Amino acid sequence: MTGPVPHGFQIVLDPETVVFNDGRALLGGDPLRLMRLTSAGGTVLTELLAHPVRDAREGALARRLLDAGVAHPRSPRGPVTGPVTVVIPVRDRPAELGRLLAALCAESCDDAPAETIVVDDGSTAPDTVAAVVARYGARLVRRSACGGPAAARNTGLAAASDAELVAFLDSDCVPPPGWLSALAAHFADPEVGAVAPRIRPRATGRSTLAAYAAARSPLDLDHRAARVRPGSRVAYVPTATLLVRRAALDPVAFDESLRFGEDVDAVWRMIDAGWTVRYDPSVRVAHDEPATWATYLRRRFRYGTSGGPLGRRHGDRLAPVVLRPWSSAVAGLLLAGRPGLAATVTAASAAWFTRALRETGMPTSVAARLTLRPVGGTLVGMGRALTQLGLPVAVATTVALPGRRARRLLVLGGLVAAPALRDWAVTRTRLDPVRWTLASVVDDMSYGAGVWWGALRSRSLAPLLPRFVRDAGAGRRADAAAGR
Repeated sequence: MTGPVPHGFQIVLDPETVVFNDGRALLGGDPLRLMRLTSAGGTVLTELLAHPVRDAREGALARRLLDAGVAHPRSPRGPVTGPVTVVIPVRDRPAELGRLLAALCAESCDDAPAETIVVDDGSTAPDTVAAVVARYGARLVRRSACGGPAAARNTGLAAASDAELVAFLDSDCVPPPGWLSALAAHFADPEVGAVAPRIRPRATGRSTLAAYAAARSPLDLDHRAARVRPGSRVAYVPTATLLVRRAALDPVAFDESLRFGEDVDAVWRMIDAGWTVRYDPSVRVAHDEPATWATYLRRRFRYGTSGGPLGRRHGDRLAPVVLRPWSSAVAGLLLAGRPGLAATVTAASAAWFTRALRETGMPTSVAARLTLRPVGGTLVGMGRALTQLGLPVAVATTVALPGRRARRLLVLGGLVAAPALRDWAVTRTRLDPVRWTLASVVDDMSYGAGVWWGALRSRSLAPLLPRFVRDAGAGRRADAAAGR
């Protein structure tokens, strides 16, 4: 059992959390769960949402809410209370490095890092990098050969002082003023091992690529706060900008055998060790995106190659899609052209679901939405997995089989377009749906090609196979008995 949330933290419910039964039941989190409170617990919740944590009872309930993912913390802001070391791995890119160091030097005394270490990971023009580092008064550590991001970060960590917090920053990032104090405030909670901001692409013009990358950069993990955990909405955070408690990272560090995905591996091992990792999108760090489609898609391919090595280390956490029995059955019936039977199964499930949770006071509209949402999620997940890992084979098979080719192609097209159109509707990009869908399909196929390459080289099927789980959904109960 973890300890209570410290005094001074404000708790804010996740926008997706539904509160009902006079404040004594909450439905939300990722994975979705139902939390039932006693009458006294409901009173504590009302007080907790009105002001920061004041006592152990409020802190205990706050911890349950945060652990369940139905709420997120607003940490008490203030100057950084301890020294922070910034580690910047770099290979060439002197202009970007100078821009980043200038931003760090512009911080106020309260927000400035105690030490900035630049690790030159085998630059082709080391003297140019050294001149930039000297200009801004940072400390330079040179590696004789390029070892990749993991090796460079480990070198910087080994060279750092005994600062409790270490911030990793990529040279193509630019943090905003006050970023360090905003992220460091989370560490007033002793359970927190790392905090990541939101990474947003820098404006690079009005091209199709610029618009697409601005809406679907792989480093941008959404505008909503989250507790990071494998299999959830925010399953990992990148080290493009990451503030880490040194005690959480020292036994973990970065796996230097991983050229890509080393940040995912480090974060997951940190979580497995019992630390909490948070994603705080209130801090937005600017990041340079590739300027051409060739560079963008090559990066996506490289990211995909990490799937195989990570699969060998973390198993089915890398599964391309999660399938649950009843939602997969309904999705299968829709794809098979049996909408009537699919509707019957869905209606029966909704009726059972509503009846099972009637005692909680859950509104019927909420129960119906929770019944339909898994089906949509399954279809979108199946469509993205198909696009990434098997679209050419699926098209060839659909055309080769006799009979009803037109209908099968229509179903296949809908399945492939579903993830892209869902993202288009959510992001509200200025791109029209046709250009967006084409860009999304090419993006997914490039990433998927990398997944296949990495899986074959690592001899791991983990990133290629679906993960099957039981239907738990909102039926999972976690009674929060605060005040009982």
